[in-house]
Amino acid sequence: MASGLLLNRGVLTLGIHCQRVCRNVSVSQVREKKRWMKSYTHLMAKKLKLEGPPAPKPRSLQPHWEFHAEVQAFSSRLQENFSLEALKRAFINPCYLQAEQERRRALGLDSETAALALKDNIQLSEKGEGFTKSFLSDWCRANFPRLRREGVESVVAHLTSSPVVTYVARNLGIEDLTMSAECPVPDDVLHSTFMAVIGALEESSGAEQTGLFLRDFLSTQLIGKDLFDMWTVVDPMGLLVEELTQRNLPLPEPRLVRAAGASTVLPLYFVGLYSDKKLLAQGPGETLIAAEEEAARVALRKLYGYTENHRPFDFSHLQPHQQPLIQAVSSN
Repeated sequence: MASGLLLNRGVLTLGIHCQRVCRNVSVSQVREKKRWMKSYTHLMAKKLKLEGPPAPKPRSLQPHWEFHAEVQAFSSRLQENFSLEALKRAFINPCYLQAEQERRRALGLDSETAALALKDNIQLSEKGEGFTKSFLSDWCRANFPRLRREGVESVVAHLTSSPVVTYVARNLGIEDLTMSAECPVPDDVLHSTFMAVIGALEESSGAEQTGLFLRDFLSTQLIGKDLFDMWTVVDPMGLLVEELTQRNLPLPEPRLVRAAGASTVLPLYFVGLYSDKKLLAQGPGETLIAAEEEAARVALRKLYGYTENHRPFDFSHLQPHQQPLIQAVSSN
């Protein structure tokens, strides 16, 4: 009993000691954000709403920029054997040289001192654009031998258009290296810069390697693209009649295959085109004329070999029939 009494007194003494220690400890609450942060962020948001976002700044004026290292890294990233001098010249646009000279004259420099010892990319751009159109034309004829000349020209015009070229150029990082007078870089300047890069690659690595570059980055933009989204055909039935006449085939005969909701505000008709009692194609439409035109487009896709389920493009290696085409383009 005496031992139990001593044990209780020890526990009581320990509890009193802990209470005295806890009274001497001060607990302070720590906030995750400072008190001034709320007013500061509110002020910055109000300033952004009044003044708008800051003007874009070119990559060359931002910290940690070295033009030679960036150009060399660009060449290594694409795994292409560029001549660095030619590649540097490809990124220098005439508008940049003109703006830089005017800026130097505004600082009080004379004309000789303000002149820059740099060459623009006009010659490279013209050379690259000519090679690109020639190669893509030969590539389309080789992959779609039954396609008409107008269709080939439309496909090439789509692949070399400003939206497609600028999309590829921005994803390759060409926009960051482009020396332009305006920021962000205008589409026409970026388009000419990409063509200048093609010209620099042709000078550095030859026509064969440049053709592979164009095949990998521009020809792939045809994936998932419909033929008549690039080629505007006003009268598809007339074009189909012309194609069948050239092939000595009977003219197409349109027939109503099936219809649904003819008495409603959203009717649907399916028209089939028959040639020598064989079904060429069928297409839907809200009217009989629209369905007939759609069926004619489907038949033209089959004739030209540009259907949704056509054979995939071969990007594994340079196809044998493309070798003389590249030699012919390079000889021009």
